[in-house]
Amino acid sequence: MTTMVMLQNIEAAQPRIAGYVQRTPLRPSHALSQRMGVAVHLKLENHQETGSFKLRGATNALQCLSDEARSCGLVTASTGNHGRAVAHAARAMGARATICLSALVPANKVEAIRSLGADIRIVGHSQDDAMREVERLVREEGMCFVPPFDDAAVIAGQGTLGLEIADDLPETTLVLVPLSGGGLASGVAAAIKGRLPAAKVIGVSMERGAAMAASLAAGRPIDVQEVETLADSLGGGIGLDNHLTFPMCRSLLDDVILLNEDEIAAGIRHAARIEGETVEGAGAVGIAALLAGKIKPEGLTVIVVSGANIDPAVHRAIVDNIKAEVAP
Repeated sequence: MTTMVMLQNIEAAQPRIAGYVQRTPLRPSHALSQRMGVAVHLKLENHQETGSFKLRGATNALQCLSDEARSCGLVTASTGNHGRAVAHAARAMGARATICLSALVPANKVEAIRSLGADIRIVGHSQDDAMREVERLVREEGMCFVPPFDDAAVIAGQGTLGLEIADDLPETTLVLVPLSGGGLASGVAAAIKGRLPAAKVIGVSMERGAAMAASLAAGRPIDVQEVETLADSLGGGIGLDNHLTFPMCRSLLDDVILLNEDEIAAGIRHAARIEGETVEGAGAVGIAALLAGKIKPEGLTVIVVSGANIDPAVHRAIVDNIKAEVAP
């Protein structure tokens, strides 16, 4: 029988993280509502203090650790946002954090992590490379690993976002959620399906290197080459020994939609020009899916806008529609 994070696990996480994590706005998008012919709302996780939803899972994971485990030092691998969240939560709890990143992580995300006082290790050209350094630090220095997604406490923390959606808009019929390693998608889906059983949850990712989407299509976790993409936060593998997010996404997601780079850029541009929100590529994929006509919602739709941490120069180029600055 597949082990899954259940609604009660997510409900238990909610008060645990309440003092550390914002309850983010759930705002109607009048432009998207008019375009789709149904009410569309934006769940603005880009308003979190660290600029992404990742603070939820990292905070819950650290809160669930013993004082002894935290005192050993915390270590993780990240495409940027999880590392920043771990560094932030560790500082709030007086713990030491080491964040392992690949050379593909944008410089603005690296500097944001460094500013929180974490030790940074740049290793290789993929999250899998960074994970090998994590494994070494755990093995040789006894540090405590905080997984980026395939962890019950992390998934439960991310799922609190879904509880907020269900509480604030119980008439929701569709939730669009960015899909990467599956921590966010599985947690939100578990919360939404637990509270709103008739609602659908669709994962949205990029065409370039979407490991969870490829694994779901293959019926098992597989390796996918990590490449540059505007949705850089959605990069990285899911782990061939994935034991939670893969089966949960397979069981709970109603569909998976993939987007090309131009479509993702259009989502970023719409968020800035029309919604007045600075949104990174991964956070814009739900908006992009609607703009591209790849999803036809039939009732009240919520888009999870997962993060804001985009390089300012890249953001300006996309908003100004300077095509040369957009990843190929």
